[in-house]
Amino acid sequence: MTSTEIDLRSYHVPFSDAHDFAQMVLPLRGKLTLDINGQGAVLHPLRAAFIAPGLVHTQFSDQSNASLILDFDLDAVAPETAGLLAQRPFTPVNPAAAKLIDFMGLLQAQGAASAGVLAHWTPLLLESLTSQPVRPASRLQAALSRFEAQPGHPWNTARMAEVACLSVSRLHRVFREELDTTPQAWLGAMRLRYVCRLLAGSSLPIAQLATQAGYADQSALTHAMRRALETTPLAYRQQNQTKIR
Repeated sequence: MTSTEIDLRSYHVPFSDAHDFAQMVLPLRGKLTLDINGQGAVLHPLRAAFIAPGLVHTQFSDQSNASLILDFDLDAVAPETAGLLAQRPFTPVNPAAAKLIDFMGLLQAQGAASAGVLAHWTPLLLESLTSQPVRPASRLQAALSRFEAQPGHPWNTARMAEVACLSVSRLHRVFREELDTTPQAWLGAMRLRYVCRLLAGSSLPIAQLATQAGYADQSALTHAMRRALETTPLAYRQQNQTKIR
């Protein structure tokens, strides 16, 4: 392989592969089980994976999922970065990396992920993923998966703390330490990501989508999107629909 390539894929039945280039699996939504040379983990939007050249890997999922798949030449990566990737094939996604992944996901859905964009984006992503210190598994991991699986649930801070088995004050501290945000800000961003993906990838009525994502009604969703993205649900759908599969 001589160039960097990116694709948007979903996996269901077990599929095994091996190739002579490096690969990053960057989940956008849902969960995906990935086994790399006998070492397995569940991937989700807060955990990505690095697959070194030549390693046999198998992936499967029993739920709706979508991931960006980045294929690249490992020889073109700085040796220090390559070494850090190999040390931690299953790597947590920090807030900076998450924004980069979401950005590229939107560009890929629009067919705008050009070679030039990839050439600038890939080093930023790899640097972001390898610059974070290795630390114990997040205490929020199971709770975040629960929140993402039920975006329409009427979550409040007290209920989120209960699910995470933390006090409300400790929940705020852990969110700040691990994600550099607050529980409610994270929840709002997660719901907007959920809405944007369904607006682009489904024909669900906007009113139904709004309540499904936890908003009181379509008007509340429109207000949230105007505030955060300076657009409306209808305008976003018209601009972004149809390439997520």
